[in-house]
Amino acid sequence: MPTVAEQTGTEEIHPDVALVEAARNGDDAAFEKLVRQYDRQIFRVAQHITQNREDAEDITQDVFMKAYGKLDQFQGNSKFSTWLTRIAVNESLMRLRKRKTSRTVSMDQEVQTEEGSIPRDFADWTPDPEQQYSSSELGDILQKTISGLSPGFRTVFTLRDIENLSTEETAEALGLSVPAVKSRLLRARLQLRERLSRYLKRKDGSVRP
Repeated sequence: MPTVAEQTGTEEIHPDVALVEAARNGDDAAFEKLVRQYDRQIFRVAQHITQNREDAEDITQDVFMKAYGKLDQFQGNSKFSTWLTRIAVNESLMRLRKRKTSRTVSMDQEVQTEEGSIPRDFADWTPDPEQQYSSSELGDILQKTISGLSPGFRTVFTLRDIENLSTEETAEALGLSVPAVKSRLLRARLQLRERLSRYLKRKDGSVRP
């Protein structure tokens, strides 16, 4: 079986590839380095999706345990971090399904998009309340509005706009097409803008004399 390095060629090989190869060959220190590089990112993804710190901690451990056992399945066609993220997303959504809450939505559920009904100003989804609230207050408000999104939308928003994965990397991590990612991201941004605007209006009204 060819190695990851042989499959990806010799030009501009990502440093992670060498660590993966070493880990495959029994170098535990190499895998520990990969864990240190990505454990915080995986934890953030899991926490944003599950909205539960303890679940996120358990998921992070599970992700790296599964990744270690499946290193031979990493082909090097995408970044190692993207491969880890896909495992994290699957584990997080599985945890949500086990909760059996009415808000749980499967990631493979299709999102219907009618392009003609989408506002042209969707990119400017965030209100501008900096003069009214501190950055910490805004962070808390935004976190509350993000938690109100369905898991499907929240996952795409987390990877694309919080973790700053590219559209292609997000699609790879979720097993979706690029158009599907763009559609879900757009819907997530629109919902967040609406929810955030309502929240800020209510909060602003409650503090007025």
